[in-house]
Amino acid sequence: MRQILRGYLEPYTSVERDNLGSLVTRKGGEGGRDKPKIMLAAHMDEIGFMVTRITPEGHLRFQTIGGWWDNVLLAQRVVIKTKSGDVPGVIGSKPPHILEEEERKKVIPSKDMFIDIGATSEAMAKEAGVRPGDPVVPWSPFSAMKQASVFQGKAFDDRLGCAGLVEVVRQLGNEKHPNIVFAVGTVQEEVGTRGAATSAWVVNPDVAVILEVGIAQDVPGMKESEIELHMGQGPALFLYDATMIPNLKLRDLFIDTAEKLGIPLQFSAMPRGGTDGGKIHVHTSGVPSVVLGVPVRYIHSHTGIFHMDDLRNMVRLVIGAIERLDAKTVQSVIEA
Repeated sequence: MRQILRGYLEPYTSVERDNLGSLVTRKGGEGGRDKPKIMLAAHMDEIGFMVTRITPEGHLRFQTIGGWWDNVLLAQRVVIKTKSGDVPGVIGSKPPHILEEEERKKVIPSKDMFIDIGATSEAMAKEAGVRPGDPVVPWSPFSAMKQASVFQGKAFDDRLGCAGLVEVVRQLGNEKHPNIVFAVGTVQEEVGTRGAATSAWVVNPDVAVILEVGIAQDVPGMKESEIELHMGQGPALFLYDATMIPNLKLRDLFIDTAEKLGIPLQFSAMPRGGTDGGKIHVHTSGVPSVVLGVPVRYIHSHTGIFHMDDLRNMVRLVIGAIERLDAKTVQSVIEA
């Protein structure tokens, strides 16, 4: 993923990396190096798994990496990334046909699951190149759906944020903006927002904008009064999450920018979970921050669904805000 993102960014800006692996780019604006520094952050990692043990029968025991719901795992296809190349597999468990009736009613925990690569012995699994510690990723090809501008695929959390980074940098082009924009692809967000902490030291930003996904809730079983985010009705601005409350003046700047540009905007309050903003906004003496997200159905599963207009409008909103974040405005945000 890092190689792919680097390839998309390099035509428009120089790309560096920190010692943990996050990518850091710098897009100079109008004026000198004393201009305010705007950090755009999106994480490159996805939730996945790690091989922890190979059984004598050749099955792979695994550890989840990031927040999985055990209900969505069984019978899903995966790829083990080995030193010898990709090895396909499927997540299995004890067959339901031989379970007692009470057992069949219970959710099977991931610790009782395994990955089947078709091997019948530990030696065969090792011959395929599998080792304990190898990363495992979901297999779910990206594809268009019948509805216009709607797509399905894996790891939209947070590949959509990464796509947003690329589009912002590309569309800024040689346009002058009253700040310096740092587009950062972070690592290890799903296991503790670790790359956000290290890359913030590289950038030392004045303001941060985190590009993420939101949880689209427009699905059967939800009451209309409970739904915050609808797919296709605009990007989300996070009012609250378990790790960060946005700077209110910066929040208002984004709301005002959306209204000025005619961009539909939704709002989300997430009592559980967090984003890279949780680490970035407490960097050094504090960084005014805000989180935007593309609504996605079924995040943290093998396959999500999103509407391209939501991504396009998030990019428009970020660019519109960048154009307004001059030194005086940033200072007023910091002092708010």
